[in-house]
Amino acid sequence: MSDPVRFGLLSTARINDKLVAGARESEAVSIVAVASRDGETAGAYARERSIGRAHGSYEALLSDNDVEAVYISLPNGLHLEWSIRALAAGKHVLCEKPLGRSAEAVGRAFDVADREGRLLVEAFMYRHNPQTKRLATLVADGAIGTPRLIRTSFSFRADDPADPRLRRELEGGALMDVGCYCVSAARLLFGEPLRVAGEQRLGGDGVDVAFAGLLGFDGELMAGFDCGITHEESETLVVLGEEGSLHVADPWHCRRTGIELRRGGSAEQIAVAPVNSYTLELEDLAVAIREGRPPLLGRVDAVGQARTIEALYAAADQQRTVTL
Repeated sequence: MSDPVRFGLLSTARINDKLVAGARESEAVSIVAVASRDGETAGAYARERSIGRAHGSYEALLSDNDVEAVYISLPNGLHLEWSIRALAAGKHVLCEKPLGRSAEAVGRAFDVADREGRLLVEAFMYRHNPQTKRLATLVADGAIGTPRLIRTSFSFRADDPADPRLRRELEGGALMDVGCYCVSAARLLFGEPLRVAGEQRLGGDGVDVAFAGLLGFDGELMAGFDCGITHEESETLVVLGEEGSLHVADPWHCRRTGIELRRGGSAEQIAVAPVNSYTLELEDLAVAIREGRPPLLGRVDAVGQARTIEALYAAADQQRTVTL
């Protein structure tokens, strides 16, 4: 690709560094600008990372005619607002997960993208990794016979009381921040759930700091997950079938890639070459922009994701099984 897509960073969040590192491994994208609500912060950030331009407001970045696409890494509660504002300003948008917790609201954002002729993508970087694609192929090809159950977990400790993930007004919480990966993987492998149940423990200023969910799918398939932001780190993904099981030790960050297939009393290690998921995520959108093809993750996946998260919260709040 001779003409790299020019990205701007809307915020100076820590996760940006992973995306910037991924961009520097690719000739398809270039990070040309960054914005913060404070000009000095933006300037220092740009100098430290050799980014050409710094803007002292998000609006200024959206007015930068040299920026074609923006990466939004604001707190969850601001994702949809600034995605819509960026789309309306004529920018393509890669918005960090989760795009939102309301299927209707997420659908409206895609309506804006369609109206403006721009692309909107929810940034689930693990979905682009060859490990994830290999796992889906193994399940679909019958490596473990008929699949029956998925077990996943994702947790870590957020110890700073000021962390946005502990604030209700910013739509923090374990399900939104890390449990969304578990939901995404279940939907990837088993399709859209028919019903969900959930339990949560509240903390922070009223967000779920721990969440456990159960998803029921067509064909008597089930997926169970747990997630948390105030307890010990955990990352697991296991798919159980009638004839075997698949185990992924690092399913979300994909830094230690590989899948273990257990079947008939033996275990086979399936190697997967490590690749930067952020690079692949950026390149997927860049190719979609330049060549006019759909990105890997679009409206259908994002709306389905939000619908499931919305139902899980309703199930936990109301202490009942919710049918989708």
